[in-house]
Amino acid sequence: MSDEVEGRAATPLVDEALKKAAVAWVRVPDGPALALWCVPLEGALFVVSGPGEQTAPGLAGATEAEVTLRGDHGGRIVTFPARVSRVEPESEPWATVAPAVAGKRLNASGSVTDLVRRWATDGCALNRLEPAGTPLAGSALPDDSLAEPPRETPAVRQTRKPFRLHRVRRR
Repeated sequence: MSDEVEGRAATPLVDEALKKAAVAWVRVPDGPALALWCVPLEGALFVVSGPGEQTAPGLAGATEAEVTLRGDHGGRIVTFPARVSRVEPESEPWATVAPAVAGKRLNASGSVTDLVRRWATDGCALNRLEPAGTPLAGSALPDDSLAEPPRETPAVRQTRKPFRLHRVRRR
């Protein structure tokens, strides 16, 4: 059912899910799954993280990750292992991939050229996540929701008691 395409095992489901991906759940080893904005290009997903961009702890230095994609109905349809490689500034792939990814970046301040320059100089990471290995789909996917308890965050505030306009009398 799968064919060898450019050195990787390809399946029609993974290829189609990659083409439609705008958000992917990416988990690096020993880390939680994070919903990350991504751009499908050249049979892989490209993810930007770092200062001024999304936070993806551990992804910049990872060599492998687990990627989960959703279908048109919003539910999980495929999970596959991915080979992670960083696209370095000044490299040949950077010159073509970075502007293409920057062009898809919503709400970015400045031009595409300014954004690519900022990614190169501010320590942002542009990572390529390429399918590698056997995907899980259909009945092979877990039945549970995979929901995790909320992580600790400094954004939590103490809840105050509600304000009362008048005193409530008991009979």
